Amino acid sequence: MAGANVLNIGDGNFTKEVIESDKPVLVDFWASWCAPCRAIAPAIDALADQYKDQVKVAKMDVDSNQETPQKYGIRSIPTLLIFKGGKVVEQIVGTGGGKAKIEDAIKKAL
Repeated sequence: MAGANVLNIGDGNFTKEVIESDKPVLVDFWASWCAPCRAIAPAIDALADQYKDQVKVAKMDVDSNQETPQKYGIRSIPTLLIFKGGKVVEQIVGTGGGKAKIEDAIKKAL
């Protein structure tokens, strides 16, 4: 459930792929049973393609990986966190605002 420019990550490689990244990273915390998660997936894929040289886009399945979502206080999905320099700089919970809101958050992090 991810486009060509979207990386599937887990608890095991979160630090390497997100915290140690030299680019901002958008992490989509999702689950396969979550209808709103599936609804925003095309927007996430499109933004990953559009910003592939500037931002890393990753998805983390909260059912398979529980340590990282718990560490960052993920209580509902979809939750999108944007990391820059290893720290959370933006957070979007739910699908309100859609692609435009996500893109605005990416632009702020650049």
